[in-house]
Amino acid sequence: MKQNYDVIIIGSGPGGLAAAIAAKENGADDVLIIERDVELGGILVQCIHNGFGLELFNEDMPGPTYAQHFIEKAKGHGVKTLMDTMVLHITPDRKIYVINKDRGYITLQARAIVLAMGCRERTRAQILLPGARPAGVYTAGTAQRFVNVEGYMPGEKFVILGSGDIGMIMARRLTIEGARVERVLEIMPFLTGLTRNYVQCLLDYGITLQKQRTVNRIIGNDRVEAIEAVSVDENWHPIPGTNELIPCDSLLLSVGLIPENELSKQAGVLLDPVTNGPYVDDRFMTNVPGIFAAGNVVHVYDLVDWVTEAGYVAGKGAAQFAKRQAVDTGDQVPLSAGENIRYVVPHKLDKNRLAEDLVRLQMRVTTPIEKRVLVTVEDQNGEVVTKQAEAYARPGEILTLAIKPKAYDSIQKATSLTVNLRER
Repeated sequence: MKQNYDVIIIGSGPGGLAAAIAAKENGADDVLIIERDVELGGILVQCIHNGFGLELFNEDMPGPTYAQHFIEKAKGHGVKTLMDTMVLHITPDRKIYVINKDRGYITLQARAIVLAMGCRERTRAQILLPGARPAGVYTAGTAQRFVNVEGYMPGEKFVILGSGDIGMIMARRLTIEGARVERVLEIMPFLTGLTRNYVQCLLDYGITLQKQRTVNRIIGNDRVEAIEAVSVDENWHPIPGTNELIPCDSLLLSVGLIPENELSKQAGVLLDPVTNGPYVDDRFMTNVPGIFAAGNVVHVYDLVDWVTEAGYVAGKGAAQFAKRQAVDTGDQVPLSAGENIRYVVPHKLDKNRLAEDLVRLQMRVTTPIEKRVLVTVEDQNGEVVTKQAEAYARPGEILTLAIKPKAYDSIQKATSLTVNLRER
């Protein structure tokens, strides 16, 4: 097989597919997607619920339908694929070492790379969940794979820990399949997923959500028999006297996602300790020239449409780098999280690129504010460069701010920018 490519994309989820399409549309001749699974589409293959494509297509699609649109488009553009293939190592000079059962060990060379490996779920071990170690403890995504792809029901009576989107969606899915979801427990005092999923998946199906409550202990020998729930204070410490045994045969964990960046670290890519994803500029290029990142590998998005949009940006940047073996980063200004902002992506803005493309900032807040708020981007002197009003701010929902043309002149003069969020 061919070993040299203009752009190689690792991962074929929505970010990877979009990056491949954009790379082709922006002049990259040889584009390859490497996928460890046997089919394209990434996590979308098991997401059979609706809710995809509302922003990009103004249609309400299930995940596989959304994925198929981009799979067909990528194939139509002549994007090559290498399936059932594991990437073992990436180097800063963009060599990629892979292995598969048909061709064995292969070394590939890319002019540019797009990292699109997505994210993984936090497990029981990562949240230090105490108790016995019986069967019946699953991450929500694993249960979703069992039910939607394998056709296997992992239990009959469930407790779900965490109000993340996958957990709430699985609460509905399991109920539809005839299981009983006893309740959803959330250690935080606020919802960590989208409000629409709380309404459509929990409220509409009569499933109870208890906030500031968590699993204190798992009970059972061969199989989960019950969990002990407990309320927690503001420091997450168990409150005496609030213990309750909840009989169940399965516990689903929906306790957060982690961007999949083991390969990124091998290549020398620097990671943001808050997002666990790469530091990127507004082209989604990392600190390593020619290595870009797209989608949930950078930070965990709320909507697949936004992952696709990020893939387009990264793919375009990768194609430009592949053609010139450089990207003119110009005069870049660092962007940091300020008051009530947990993080903001991208981490740097190219002053010269603002006039070429629409640049969107995406961020999460640290604490919820259920009233009108103002998001401001301020320079090193505290002067407001641009601002945007929002009806509310919630940690489980990303805020997006588009840099408008009237802000360009002010940004040209800035040496640093900070994003703040305050009540109006």
